[in-house]
Amino acid sequence: MRVPRLRTDWERHRARLDALREAKPNYDLAQHHAFTRERGWNHDAYEAELPPEPPGPPLPRGAWAIARQLVHDYAFPDPRLITGVFVPDTPLEGRPMLLRARFLFFTFWFGVRVNSVIDEERGEGDERARVWGYSYTTLEGHFEQGQITFEVWKYVATGRVVFRVHAFSKPGRIRNPFYRIGFRLFGRGLQRRFARQAQARMQQFVREELEALRKAEPAPERETVDVQPAAAEPKAEQKLGAMNQGP
Repeated sequence: MRVPRLRTDWERHRARLDALREAKPNYDLAQHHAFTRERGWNHDAYEAELPPEPPGPPLPRGAWAIARQLVHDYAFPDPRLITGVFVPDTPLEGRPMLLRARFLFFTFWFGVRVNSVIDEERGEGDERARVWGYSYTTLEGHFEQGQITFEVWKYVATGRVVFRVHAFSKPGRIRNPFYRIGFRLFGRGLQRRFARQAQARMQQFVREELEALRKAEPAPERETVDVQPAAAEPKAEQKLGAMNQGP
């Protein structure tokens, strides 16, 4: 199965990506017991329903497989908000990624690294599910501290397919006062929009890929890089839901 997407020109960022290979996380992962709301950590969990499949293992060209590829390629974020820059043929586990976040006249560059890959079955009976995904963690210089996990689930007994996002995060130390003010003003709002649009784009892309397969047509290409930054949301849209997202 091929899921065509426009790729980032990562070559111009090679030096920064190489530096991220040796960068350390900007928090102590071993202190997970201290990542509580009382200590300023946000804990977020979301899910988006995808087109179901027949019961049984995931289909080779079904919703689960399409969503898995989209997650692997980091093709689901809205490029007006977040662009993921990475070497395409780098192994997923340990893959450094340079994230460009854009909002109004602000551009933020963040370093993250994939620190675990998930490929397993979970649950028993009607709750048994095939799960694939990965987590990435924030590195030195990131404006936040934390980790985010993307997972695609298929429940074997029912055929239900779900895209899930889990995250924990808190603001980091930002020395530059200009960026500190900008991130305080727009950081959490940017996260909320990222979560909402990532779920909507995943649902849209999977539906369109399945429709293209049904019609034996090429899957549509999507812009994932180098588009204009997002404008501010209308006030009415800002009030819709509490879609909070991690790093």
